[in-house]
Amino acid sequence: HIGNLDSIANMLSDFDIVALQEADGGSIRTRHLNQVQYLAEMAGFPYWYQQLNRNFGRFGQHSNCVLSRLQPALIEDHKLPGRLPGRGAIFLRYGNFAEPLIFVMLHLSLGRRAQMDQLTYIKEMISDYKHVVIMGDLNRCAESILQLSPLSDVKFQCPKGTYNTYPSWRPVSNLDHILVSPSLQIKSTEVLPYALSDHLPVALEIGLPSKAVELI
Repeated sequence: HIGNLDSIANMLSDFDIVALQEADGGSIRTRHLNQVQYLAEMAGFPYWYQQLNRNFGRFGQHSNCVLSRLQPALIEDHKLPGRLPGRGAIFLRYGNFAEPLIFVMLHLSLGRRAQMDQLTYIKEMISDYKHVVIMGDLNRCAESILQLSPLSDVKFQCPKGTYNTYPSWRPVSNLDHILVSPSLQIKSTEVLPYALSDHLPVALEIGLPSKAVELI
């Protein structure tokens, strides 16, 4: 519904970087409207990228996407490992200096074995970087990812306390996360009361190292 998209765009307009999962890139079910492009334009994001994960032709263009107010120095499209296709990650690098700021937007599979393989892939992807943000629908609780996954020895941070996001009409599970490396500061976090999808959105304000702030 175009009214829902307009409400989402209005909410997104307050942020600098946004990750979305399961947006449609233009098909019969959206009357051939590319939801990613529409949200970027309506919310005033000059930079956006759509990763097509499940291509059902004119019947569906299921995609991950990122919207950004800052121009990334690099964007990479990664297909994540798994028994079934359709899961992906978007890698963004901000800054062309020795310690850039890295964002990884992703949508993990439901199965535990596939998740372990996918998080191993992500760990290798970010192994050379100090300042990293991982965000998206991770399909498991934050404690499990931080303590019982291939990312456990990276010592990522997540917001303290419980922030349930699913299902949006009566959230009882925290499946959607923003994880940040120890070099970054979590200044504030909030689950936004916008039940316009089956998941509620998570918002995080991050404090950056002074060098990154100067050079981005």
